[in-house]
Order: sequence, then C-alpha cells, then structure tokens
Amino acid sequence: MSTNKELVEFMKRQILIEKEIVESLNKGIADIKNPPVKGVLKGISLDSVKHAELYASAVTLLTNVSPALKQENLDAQKALVEKHIQMEAELIKKLEKMLPSIENKKVTFLLNAILTDEKRHHAMLKTVLEIIVHGETITEADWWELLWENVPFHGAPGG
Repeated sequence: MSTNKELVEFMKRQILIEKEIVESLNKGIADIKNPPVKGVLKGISLDSVKHAELYASAVTLLTNVSPALKQENLDAQKALVEKHIQMEAELIKKLEKMLPSIENKKVTFLLNAILTDEKRHHAMLKTVLEIIVHGETITEADWWELLWENVPFHGAPGG
C-alpha cells in the first residue's frame, strides 16, 4: 500500500506524462489528413487533458481541505449537472435509434465509440448529481469510485 506522499508524487508524475501525451499527439495530428484517424487521436489527446485534470483534482483532495460551498453554488452546480444529464440522455436515445440503420461499418464504429462515451458520461453525471444533492458529505472513497468506476481499462494500455 502506498503512502499518501507516494500517491501524491505518483499522480504529479502522471500529470506531466499526460501533458507530454497531449503535446505529442497534437504535434502528430497536425499533418494527418484522414479525418477518422485524426478524430480518434484528437479524442485521445482530449482524454489525456481530462486525465491530467483528474489527477490534479485527486492531488488536491489528498493535500487540501475543501472549503464548504454556499447553497447558491450547490444549486448552480446541481442545475448544470441536471441539464447535462438530460442532454446526454437525449443523445444516447438518438444514437441508439440511429445506429442499427447505418450500413457503413467505419461510421458505425465511430458512433459506437461516441455512444460508449456518452453512456459513461451519463453515469458519471448521475453520480456527481448524487454527490451535489448530498452536499459536501462526499468521502475520499466516493471520489475514487466516481473517477474510476466507469473508466475502461483503468488507465492501462488500451484505454
């Protein structure tokens, strides 16, 4: 079991690695003319940006005490998350309805990748809403569950 200090240091190193991935991919895709390949690589780059943010958030959770939020902040966050839960739900329905009629396997592959992400986002947003509704009573275990529960491969190659 890692100590808190080791974990924080690991995550700080991972932030740097994720930023290197973003830089490398962004340089590499500049000359790519194939839209699906460019789109997939850009998506991976954006995921790495997200990963760096999540690592930074985890470092903050381990090293700082979060201030209590005012009710208006909680209300605004709740409204934002609820709006996006609805948007994700609508998009999921549209994609699920449309996908069976698409004959182009490459387009089907890309739209299935989007659908998978949208379903994961939807689940994460529901968890975030639950956390907001319960206020600041979230535990460290709750945050780790949120961050890793719906992540395919949990950061291993292939994800």
